[in-house]
Amino acid sequence: MLLNIINNGFQACTERSLRATSDEALAKGDTNYHPEVTISTKQLGEHIEIRIADNGSGIPDQIKSKIFQPFFTTKPTGQGTGLGLSLSYDIIQAHGGEIEVESEKEQGTSFIVRLPVI
Repeated sequence: MLLNIINNGFQACTERSLRATSDEALAKGDTNYHPEVTISTKQLGEHIEIRIADNGSGIPDQIKSKIFQPFFTTKPTGQGTGLGLSLSYDIIQAHGGEIEVESEKEQGTSFIVRLPVI
């Protein structure tokens, strides 16, 4: 579950990085992008919070509600099954946890996972 979310963050950063080195970005002088994926944890009473954040391309508002649905993908054909976040969601739910997403276009995305401490 964590590996899938981290890989998605790397892919979002790569996507944004490629745009930052495009001819259009170079012409605008917009080349100061530095990809970053971070992971932090903290205990919140009876729960552990895991936050995976990236400063990649972000998730557009119109698809945020679909990202945990099985077979939904934004990747080109052959590059994604659309099962990664769906399975991650199911794994978290099976362990009594929850997952939420915060995202802003061209600013990045944070996935916040909360799991109960046993």
